[in-house]
Amino acid sequence: MPDIKDPENTIILTLKDGEVVIELLADVAPKHTERMKQLARDKAYDNVAFHRVIEGFMAQTGDVENANMASPNYNPRRAGTGGSQYPDLPAEFSKLPHDRGTLGAARSQNPNSANSQFFINFRDNHFLNGQYTVYGRVISGMEHVDKITRGEPPANPDRMITVRVAADVQA
Repeated sequence: MPDIKDPENTIILTLKDGEVVIELLADVAPKHTERMKQLARDKAYDNVAFHRVIEGFMAQTGDVENANMASPNYNPRRAGTGGSQYPDLPAEFSKLPHDRGTLGAARSQNPNSANSQFFINFRDNHFLNGQYTVYGRVISGMEHVDKITRGEPPANPDRMITVRVAADVQA
């Protein structure tokens, strides 16, 4: 486990292969940071599938409405089309690049339509710079992200087993 400097703005994402520790960038994208923490605290991200995973590009997840694999409402054909019970967020674009391991807010064509979905970049994807909000970065466990099953959607998708705010799990 890495040295966590700010537990209130750190996410611990449990995948089948291990824990991924994500530093949220509250100073860069405060609304996106707060939303991720709220959904983690609601346990809304637990069991949500990675519905779009493209080799050499990114792994997308976070559709709490349609992609919770433990819910009777799980619909793999609709995964990626939903959000959460909360309103959409305005874009919080910055100069931060979409480097390997950064979190980007997934959205529709409308820049102010991000809600609960996010993606983790497998590599530097600088063509996304200035178009999608960057609000976190993996600080430990990227090797587990690299093992997420590929597909659009994957035939047997991986899921976020649990997503927690580090401040809530530390003793």
